[in-house]
Amino acid sequence: MPTPSTQVSSTPASHTGRVAVVTGAAGGFGHAICHELARRGADIIAVDLNPADHTVEVVEEAGHKAVQFRADISDPEQVAALAPELLGFAGRVDILVNNAGVFPFKNVFELDFAQWKRTQEINVDSQFLMAKAVMGSMRDNGWGRIVNLASNSLGLAVPDMVHYMASKGAVVGFTRALASDLAPHGITVNAISPSASRTPGGQEFIGEDMLRTVAGMQAIKRVGTAADIVGLACFLTGDDCAFITGQTIVADGGLVRH
Repeated sequence: MPTPSTQVSSTPASHTGRVAVVTGAAGGFGHAICHELARRGADIIAVDLNPADHTVEVVEEAGHKAVQFRADISDPEQVAALAPELLGFAGRVDILVNNAGVFPFKNVFELDFAQWKRTQEINVDSQFLMAKAVMGSMRDNGWGRIVNLASNSLGLAVPDMVHYMASKGAVVGFTRALASDLAPHGITVNAISPSASRTPGGQEFIGEDMLRTVAGMQAIKRVGTAADIVGLACFLTGDDCAFITGQTIVADGGLVRH
C-alpha cells in the first residue's frame, strides 16, 4: 500500500503534447505538480526565484522537455521580459499553474503598509501578470487552462493573517472574473484551496506542531502533502474539466465545507 506522499495516477497520457508553465516550481506544490504533469505527457516551464534544477531533472527523467527561468513574477518589468521566453520554449503555452506565493504571519497592529502591499504583490499581482503573459497564446490556440492557488484559510478563523487572507480572497475573485472573460476563447480558470501541508514552506512558516494540530481538526486526520493536490491540479489542467470554470475547489482533508 503506497504512502500518501507517493500516491500518483497510473494514467500517464492525459497531457501529451501540452506545454505547462508552473510558478513556484522549485519545491513543494510546484515541484510536485511539474513532476506529475510531466508523467502525464506535458513539457514544463519551471519559474521560480530560486534554482529549480531538481524540478528540471525529474521532468527530464519522466521523458519530457523542461526549462527553468528565475524571476520575481510580482515585478511587471521582469514578467514582461520573461513572456517571450515562455512562448519561445515551444511556440505556445497551454497551461498556467499560478502556485507561487507567501504566507507570513503578522499581527495586524504590527503590520505595516509595505508588508501588506508586498503580500498582495506576490500572491495576487503575480497571478495577474503571469496570466496576461500567456493568455494570448491560449486564445490564439483556442484552448487553455489556468489554475490559481488560493487557500482554505478563507473558511477559517485564523489570527495574524489579515494580509494573507485578503490576498487569497482576491485570488478567488480574480479566478471567478477571469473565467468569465476567457471562457469564449476555450480557456478555463479555476483555483485550488489547499490546507496547511507538509511542504518546505509549510514546515518553515507553520511548523510541525501546528501542522499536526490542523490535521486533528480535519475529517481525514493526517497532515496534507504536495501529493494530495497534484491529482486535482492535473484534472483542472486537462480535457476533462472543459465544462468547469470559475470554481475554487478545497483540497484540505475535509476541514472546510462549502
